[in-house]
Amino acid sequence: MNAESKVVLVDDDQEVLDAYRQTLELDGFEVTAVGSAEAGLALLSPDSPAVIVSDVRMPGLDGFGLLDAVRSVDSEIPVVLVTGHGDVPMAIKAVRAGAWDFIEKPADPVRLVETIRRALAHRSLILENRSLRAGGGDHDSIAGRLIGRSGAIERLRRNLRTLADAEADVLLLGETGTGKEVAARALHDFGRRRNGRFVAVNCGAMPETMIESELFGHEPGAFTGARERRIGKIEHASGGTLFLDEIESMPMTAQIRLLRVLQERTIERLGSNKEIPVDIRVIAATKADLTELAGKGAFREDLVYRLNVVTVRLPPVRERREDVPMLFTHFLHLAAARQARAAPALGPSFLARIQQQEWPGNVRELRNAAERYLLGLDEDEPPHADLNFHGAPTLERQMEIAERRVIEETLVRFGGRIGATAEALGITRKTLYLKMKKYDLGRTGEVEA
Repeated sequence: MNAESKVVLVDDDQEVLDAYRQTLELDGFEVTAVGSAEAGLALLSPDSPAVIVSDVRMPGLDGFGLLDAVRSVDSEIPVVLVTGHGDVPMAIKAVRAGAWDFIEKPADPVRLVETIRRALAHRSLILENRSLRAGGGDHDSIAGRLIGRSGAIERLRRNLRTLADAEADVLLLGETGTGKEVAARALHDFGRRRNGRFVAVNCGAMPETMIESELFGHEPGAFTGARERRIGKIEHASGGTLFLDEIESMPMTAQIRLLRVLQERTIERLGSNKEIPVDIRVIAATKADLTELAGKGAFREDLVYRLNVVTVRLPPVRERREDVPMLFTHFLHLAAARQARAAPALGPSFLARIQQQEWPGNVRELRNAAERYLLGLDEDEPPHADLNFHGAPTLERQMEIAERRVIEETLVRFGGRIGATAEALGITRKTLYLKMKKYDLGRTGEVEA
């Protein structure tokens, strides 16, 4: 099938085919029209960027048979059935069986166009998600956990693969939001301890009075309120991995006890003299230079040496700017899947702008920005210009967002042709040029006059 043919019309009535094709082509769709289900099926492949619009009653293979056959090619290709009044109950049954939608004859042009547009957006989302998985979006691989193609992220993935099966303790060093817990989980999930527990402890989130009890556990009566035995996080992690996040925040008293655990691989619960062996791998994470903290007396120097068997540095986003478009797109599609909506298109000018941003919150900030973008709060400005405002956008702002989206989609539909776009929008070429200038459309070659 031609790569541009995104709608496949199937009907044995040539007049109906011609009418549907004219309607869709006038609205900017690329259409292939065929007279039988068998001919339509022959145009498909598992990655066809297509939507099938088919009559139900046809000689040979009918619409329901076509639906079954399409699902055997790729179950996620949308099939829209066009039905006579008497076929509606069957069409509803077909929708339940996997058809995208049905339209009752005579097909209302507006309904037809909107149904196909939604189906194409859905299909585009499916294919983009597949592409992301193929390029490193598979959660069942280290490449799928740490997205990007930059040299910095490639080195990080290589280091994690090397260390995953090692028994050495690891110190992860990186700024806030660089993905330290993601890296720690990758070390666990793809290493020999994958069948054991991954126990995460945020040392900065625990009150100093509780952290020793949380880490080491306690016996009944060990302190006021200790009515029963508690198994601590370290003991609970035995056989697996203990992840100590924000280790720089751990109180000195707990640091002393942790040092003994790292040296002896044993613990004593609070209120007990019994040593309990633990089989753990320790992964610690910090955003601070522990050696520098030790020099100031804010962290135990001997613990630094015990933790620093292997140090893995996670690069901030500013050192891997080329990954920003891929990261933003990845998070945008994850957000779209959660919100059950199609992800909006990302133009070259927008991607170029976000690639130049500093992103001090790193990957976490990118993920949050993508979520807000999906909700329509940041259509035409660099993310840091207006994503952090408080309160709802004004009516004027929402109207501008909508207007820009319509213009951009229409430009894309007509291949950037100014005359055709202006005519479709019902405005003059001059007005279109002014609005393109206002919304910064076309400055990086995404459209042409």
